[in-house]
Amino acid sequence: MNHEEVKHKLFQSPEVKREYDDLKVLYAIKKEIIQLRLAQGLSQKELAEKVGTKQSAISRLEGGEYNPSIEFLSKVAHALGKEIHINFH
Repeated sequence: MNHEEVKHKLFQSPEVKREYDDLKVLYAIKKEIIQLRLAQGLSQKELAEKVGTKQSAISRLEGGEYNPSIEFLSKVAHALGKEIHINFH
């Protein structure tokens, strides 16, 4: 069974699908932060120094181990030369 087949089977459960949808935004944010950091040639420690936090906080953010505040995400965005925009659809 490949990844898509497993995903299709799991999504037959409304609870699994709802949980996946709820986490989708956080995973997209995490992915973009990692891509931006790597594109700028920054280590987690270097990004943390620019943000004014510890490397472990960046590691937790990128690992998806906690739900970051908008304030923290804004600091990370600014450290990466970006702005945060939040939209409700």
